[in-house]
Amino acid sequence: MKVPTRTLNNGLKIPTVGLGLWQVKDQETFVNAFDVAYKAGYRLFDSAQFYRNEQYIKASIQKLKLKREDLFITSKIAVNNFGYNKTKKSFDQTLDKIGSSYIDLMLLHFPVSILRKKSWMALEEYYESKKARSIGVSNYTIRHLEELKKYSKITPVINQVELHVFLQQPDLIKYCEDHNIKIEAYSPLAHGLPFDNRDIIKLAKKYNKSYAQIMLKFLLQLGLIIIPKSVTESRIIENITLFDFEIDAKDMNQLKKLNKDLRTCWNPTMVP
Repeated sequence: MKVPTRTLNNGLKIPTVGLGLWQVKDQETFVNAFDVAYKAGYRLFDSAQFYRNEQYIKASIQKLKLKREDLFITSKIAVNNFGYNKTKKSFDQTLDKIGSSYIDLMLLHFPVSILRKKSWMALEEYYESKKARSIGVSNYTIRHLEELKKYSKITPVINQVELHVFLQQPDLIKYCEDHNIKIEAYSPLAHGLPFDNRDIIKLAKKYNKSYAQIMLKFLLQLGLIIIPKSVTESRIIENITLFDFEIDAKDMNQLKKLNKDLRTCWNPTMVP
């Protein structure tokens, strides 16, 4: 399956669906999930320094004999690696772990107070040196993005945030659209909350799709990039089987009414 792409503000194309790699701590499980995902059509793989599994990307590429240029690899600077020098040191360590001279996308994992400016300046240097093909942020609110505008030379290509049918963040989506920043939704299945919403169950039956597929397709039709996480073969395949149906406008509006501003992860809104 060939996954559609979206074009970032620097011209780089990113797949609209990727595999989230959070909490995958066992190498064999990681490589097996990577293999299943690649064969199913995934090319975007999302890791982070905090996940402590970047080295398994290298192991997967080597074991599966994949071409590095066929993959879109993302990582994120961990909170404890913020600061100009620490960001640069950890960036180099990430490249070593993934076994590559470059990374497709590097994000700042959280808007760490005071240190985020210096870390962004370090990322800009890596972008200019082409060791990062693109750079962005994660968990940034509109306020954090407005602050970033004041000192950045480069506009982030991505803002990766928690976003799902129960946490839709329309104001943030609108802001990022207006500033040519793509939104990438992590935890698009709301961390596996009980799949018991009647409206979603009804739509799953109507479209002959799973509950999860309705949740994911909703985000795709909003124009977002999604990175659902799974290590189960059937779910990895199901989570990318999203391009053979469309949710109609009436049903999309019904899903928009399910927003509860429900956060299941970090809450960056209180970070100064």
